[in-house]
Amino acid sequence: MKKIVIVGSGYLANIVADAAINGLLPEYEFVGVYAQSMPSSERLAGKLRQAGNACNAYPSLDEMLALKPDFLIEAASPAGMQEIAIPTLKNGTSIVCISVGAFADQDFMAAVKKIANENGTRVYIASGATGGFDVLRTATLMGNAKANFFNEKGHNRLRYSSVYDPIIESEKHVVFSGNANEAIETFPTGLNVAVAASIASVGTDNMQVTMQSTPNFVGDTQRVEIKNDEVHAVIDVYSATPAIAAWSIVATLQNIVSPIVF
Repeated sequence: MKKIVIVGSGYLANIVADAAINGLLPEYEFVGVYAQSMPSSERLAGKLRQAGNACNAYPSLDEMLALKPDFLIEAASPAGMQEIAIPTLKNGTSIVCISVGAFADQDFMAAVKKIANENGTRVYIASGATGGFDVLRTATLMGNAKANFFNEKGHNRLRYSSVYDPIIESEKHVVFSGNANEAIETFPTGLNVAVAASIASVGTDNMQVTMQSTPNFVGDTQRVEIKNDEVHAVIDVYSATPAIAAWSIVATLQNIVSPIVF
């Protein structure tokens, strides 16, 4: 059985824990939780303990990594991912990552690749609220590919953001247009999927990103489109809540241990 730990104890981490409790991850034993809030870490660890896991909350990453887990689930933030990645990979622990926005930093990406290669570890990027990474990678390999990413959010979610404009209260409005690097700088946690799609295809400098605000829209639309001389693919995903991101972690964990890999 593979030992696994979680960084983060919020909504997404709890969905993953519930999936494990419901028997969807039988190849893993959850042994540790680390998050900024010790009380919430203890609640999540307690839930997993009641389901038969020898799981505890830890006040520091180093104390949790001393357990020598096989895998770490990152369910925190791009800043959190940048903080934990190098020590985790050096520990011999692979990472299942949801905060892919961290990899818009090319120096960080290079350091992660180097340390992972040196220590025989890997970073598995969960698809989050989008998908089609296999198609994106394949179309890019074929050559001469161009890609763009579209995101739609409700005006309420942008009301206190740096791109707020009173016009979004009453009509559809494009609040951002730029490449994926610029997108993740503007929305550090809101456009991780754009970076993920970029890494799987044309790169963050070349992925063109547009965000549209729509009055009273609930949830998110993520649409990535890629074209080359022979292929035109569109991956269009609507999600009412962020839950799909957590379930993509569950799917990634299942894939890691499956004899048949999608």
